[in-house]
Amino acid sequence: MGRIEAVEEACLKIVLKIGGSLLAEDVEETELASDIEKIASSHSLVIVHGGGRDVTRVCERMGKKPIFVTSPEGFRSRYTDLETLEIYIMVMAGKVNKELVAYLKRRGLNAIGLSGVDGGILKAERKKKLVIIDERGRKRVIEGGYTGRIVSVNAKLLDDLLELGYLPVVAPIALGTEGEMLNVDGDRAAAYIAGAMKADILILTTDVDALYVKGKPVPRLNLDEAKKVLKDIGPGMITKIYASTEALAMGVKKVHICSGRGESPLVKALEGIAGTVIER
Repeated sequence: MGRIEAVEEACLKIVLKIGGSLLAEDVEETELASDIEKIASSHSLVIVHGGGRDVTRVCERMGKKPIFVTSPEGFRSRYTDLETLEIYIMVMAGKVNKELVAYLKRRGLNAIGLSGVDGGILKAERKKKLVIIDERGRKRVIEGGYTGRIVSVNAKLLDDLLELGYLPVVAPIALGTEGEMLNVDGDRAAAYIAGAMKADILILTTDVDALYVKGKPVPRLNLDEAKKVLKDIGPGMITKIYASTEALAMGVKKVHICSGRGESPLVKALEGIAGTVIER
């Protein structure tokens, strides 16, 4: 029996993160959409989406200059002050989420759009301070703004929606411990959702075909190996590897990091013939 046949025979619980760079393209013209349709027809699927490029574009149109910061560990993130948060919520929970849901509905999928705020799907603690590396390469402490660290997931709500036949599509916005809304990283939101739901598989899509370490593609890693390569990869992939290790530590069986482009990108990843697989 082939790997994909085995995957198709068992009904799995899968969390899929779609990157913002993929959403910036015409998703209807890619095979990513067909793969989503195929997976959702056989398995329990939850989608978490990005959309950072749309947020940046709207910020610039509104005269708000986007600011990005890098942590000493190499994580690059959007600095979210109150004005940026308002734009982030408007774009992510509004434009991006609803366009994706409408598209999935046109494909015949029973998608339901949510943010992490709805039903307390994602709860987070606001980061009071951020340690960043400034332009001169020095460590500096700045106010945390409206960025959150996820502390809990309402997995029951998502499981209930799956039982009712819905395909949840979640925007990475969390409810803060003081009732405020917070920006949370999409990859790590997907990891925490997968962990809380005891998902079989987490798929993190990107715009490259696999994880590369020192210029070479890496088809397979275990959890310990994934932790060790963090120092050897750039800011574009480090968050995905960190999210992968978090998901596996929370009980997810395996994580696939793969391109969202090309021929059958998700199916090939599940077959183990494309992308990078990280397992416990």
